[in-house]
Amino acid sequence: MARSSRTVAVYTGDEVSHYGFEDHPFSEDRIHAFWDEMHIRQLADQVRILHPVMASEEQLRLFHTAEYVEKVKHHSKTGEGLLDYGDTPAYKGVYEDAVKVVGSVIDATHKVMNDELRRVFLPIAGLHHSMPNTASGFCVFNDVAVAIKVLQQAYGLERIAYVDIDAHHGDGVFYPFEADPTVIFADIHEDGRYNFPQSGFSYEAGKGAAKGRKLNIPLLPLSADDDFMMMWEKIEDFVRRWEPQFVFMNCGADGLNGDPLAHLHFTARAHARAARGLCQIAEDYAEGRIIGVGGGGYDLRNIANAWTAVVDCFLEAPMR
Repeated sequence: MARSSRTVAVYTGDEVSHYGFEDHPFSEDRIHAFWDEMHIRQLADQVRILHPVMASEEQLRLFHTAEYVEKVKHHSKTGEGLLDYGDTPAYKGVYEDAVKVVGSVIDATHKVMNDELRRVFLPIAGLHHSMPNTASGFCVFNDVAVAIKVLQQAYGLERIAYVDIDAHHGDGVFYPFEADPTVIFADIHEDGRYNFPQSGFSYEAGKGAAKGRKLNIPLLPLSADDDFMMMWEKIEDFVRRWEPQFVFMNCGADGLNGDPLAHLHFTARAHARAARGLCQIAEDYAEGRIIGVGGGGYDLRNIANAWTAVVDCFLEAPMR
């Protein structure tokens, strides 16, 4: 195996840090908290640093409607208005910033598929609430959803695993691919009865040919590491059953105790366990291919701990 394919990479830089909102939980401070912790833990020198890449409009339209793309461009020029019903404000340049998030995930996907990289982490990505025709929950464009389309259309993959441990259900990946049997979806999150986006119930298991290929595990508020670990075994067994050819992991840090927008009580042990397990699954079935995206998380200390735990596992988990 080529040396380069064993490299763990992280996408960072001022360009990607600009995706965020003033006086808002999703702020530019998030990536700085992560990167400071990377240096403290001496992880920064162990990864390959890559810089953001812009997506094309054609790539955006693999998942998003042309009308919605034009709407974002318009509001990006004026810097005014909302891109959804209240959570996601426009600002000048939001289109360019959001396009860099999508382009970076696409770039990482190509590099992993072409054996240039094996494991990649993108802290500002995993915007899993955005739908084809609207923003939602701080998410303008859905980077992983576009990357899934790339894997389907450019590489012909038939078993793409998407595993989401963000405290909020990944509705922007679940519903658009609910009837798509090529997307193996597993999501553990705070019960939708108590938190946004009020979805992701256990009976939602896919439709049509995809029925049984989606797994939603809602957890009650105050659930802690023991609850996560018990349910994680179910997720691993589920994902293994389908022998995925590629693995995406949404590493949202808002499940950690103290996050202002959720009510779970995890520690970074949950992220470490999930990352180790998914790296092993990727090695067993997907030639090691795994991409982690930062997702949500609105307590800076929790973000630093959770995301660096994932990077550490990406570096330490055995590679074949």
